[in-house]
Amino acid sequence: MRMRRMLGLALAAAALAGASAVGAVNAQAAASPTITGEECAAAGGQVKENPYRASTCTLPDGSQQTITVG
Repeated sequence: MRMRRMLGLALAAAALAGASAVGAVNAQAAASPTITGEECAAAGGQVKENPYRASTCTLPDGSQQTITVG
């Protein structure tokens, strides 16, 4: 019984560590990546000029990314 409890705790700790690592990767991916206008055009996207905020690139898959200046 004691061994089963220790194994359960070890598995729970490993699952929690894995979940936090996956969460960190997802959070980084969701941090709105940026590309240049040239990269947008090369990827087949369309640049949309926004008057009061940064321009965006709409890619063929429907995703949008912020355009960097430069």
